[in-house]
Amino acid sequence: MVISDSTTLIILFDLGRVELLSNLFSKILIPTTVYKEISTKSEIMLPEFIEVVCVKENTTLKVLKSLLDEGESEAIALALERKSKLIIDEKKGRKIAMTQGLEIIGLLGVVYLNIRHQYLSPKEARTFLQEALEHGYRISPKLIEIMFAKL
Repeated sequence: MVISDSTTLIILFDLGRVELLSNLFSKILIPTTVYKEISTKSEIMLPEFIEVVCVKENTTLKVLKSLLDEGESEAIALALERKSKLIIDEKKGRKIAMTQGLEIIGLLGVVYLNIRHQYLSPKEARTFLQEALEHGYRISPKLIEIMFAKL
């Protein structure tokens, strides 16, 4: 099981590549706010392996909300509550999640693992990442090349 923030989900839904998550994770939990964020254009029909859960208001969540947006805050709080890995891409949110001891992964990590498990070829991965960039996903070309160098 893993918890997810919205950015990676938005890109994967927009590009029709949600299977890149189901290849790796049997269950993904997302907070209600994250579902609202990914459904801004139109309500998204979630696949069975993604479940929406309510996050309980507590002191940790209140502190996180003072630092981050609501979706990131709820995703981090839920990951802490469930002692789960977290899919998150925003730099500030990643830094805060790591200081809380959470194991994190982002879109590049998802792509990397899909290549390692042979769900994607490196060529398919490059094409996908180019499409993500064209759809507004911001990632350094240098980080992309570092990921490919690690294969």
